[in-house]
Amino acid sequence: MEMLAFAPAALALLWGSVLLAFARPLVARWREPVLRQPALVIESDDWGAGPLEQAAALRGLAALLRRVHDGSGRRALMTLGVVLEVPDGPRIAASGGSEYHARTLADARFAAVREAIQAGIADGVFVPQLHGQCHYWPPALLAAARIDDAVRAWLTAAEPAPTEALPAALQARWVDAARLPAAALPPADVDRAVAEECANYASIFGAPPKVAVATTFVWNETVEAAWARCGVAVIVSPGVRATGRDARGQPAGVDRTMLSGQRAPSGLIYLVRDVYFEPVRGHAPQQLVAGLRARTRQGRACLVETHRCNFLQARDASLAALEAGLAAALAAFPGLCFVSPLELARAMRERDPAWIETRWRPRLAAWRARLDEIPRFRRAARLSGLHFALALLRGES
Repeated sequence: MEMLAFAPAALALLWGSVLLAFARPLVARWREPVLRQPALVIESDDWGAGPLEQAAALRGLAALLRRVHDGSGRRALMTLGVVLEVPDGPRIAASGGSEYHARTLADARFAAVREAIQAGIADGVFVPQLHGQCHYWPPALLAAARIDDAVRAWLTAAEPAPTEALPAALQARWVDAARLPAAALPPADVDRAVAEECANYASIFGAPPKVAVATTFVWNETVEAAWARCGVAVIVSPGVRATGRDARGQPAGVDRTMLSGQRAPSGLIYLVRDVYFEPVRGHAPQQLVAGLRARTRQGRACLVETHRCNFLQARDASLAALEAGLAAALAAFPGLCFVSPLELARAMRERDPAWIETRWRPRLAAWRARLDEIPRFRRAARLSGLHFALALLRGES
């Protein structure tokens, strides 16, 4: 009898120990806002200065998005991560590769691209956000071109070439990846570069950027602080901040993890983008719906990452896949809302009751759905039997 009386106390102690060991990520996910309704953001990077065929791709995307509406009648929208310059190949070649020169998005040759972006903004289907002045660090690109023939050919090409053709490490803007592992940039250089790109963005779009997404998701605290000083309010991230590139060129130096709605030390709000939809990589429309279903169960918005290359390399097929994905998402979730990152961040910051859940039961269910993503927690919960109690929070058996 004494053993039977002791068992509940021992179990409670065991479960308490597991919860205490994982208290920090558990509390963070409880504090993370829970959305009242399914929400979808399609995020697409790399648009702007670059291949001229972007204009036709952007017009096709805008036409598609205008045809799709959520239950409130709002058109589907896509964020455009904008790049503001590419190399001026002929001028760089004329210097023997010793000087960097740029063609900016304001250049007359990109007029059709700008017009397509602005038309989509006016129609409410495109939302621009800062991706960078360029999709590389110019001095690093020049240095790499001296030892790599392929990089030199890309840098000096007569026509703007897609940055996707560069080695992945060189596509990072906020590190010097001419040699690996990448080197950190001087803070003063970062400050000047951020001020320049924000001013140039404002000259194109009429106002400084409010949302930023770092190229290749490599950035650091210095970049964040400089963005904040220029008026950026929201950072889109994959849930971690990598600060460098390692000897193999992979993102490295993770110094921060984040959840949507969390604030950076600089005051900026993080949003997490972690559902991927790249038709040229074989992603089917159902992948978009599966991501939306999982994020809705977690009480989160579904931020979907896609890239310009899909709509340049296989435009018709990628447009068809996106349209099918949106149609399937609306069929699966009739209450789905299309929303911009800035609107989403505002709702989280203000705890807008129209968007943010306050009732305990839905919050508990969303919290439980978030727990399996915590490293090692799922195993600990199963070994201790805690997962049976947690399953009750969302009506599992």
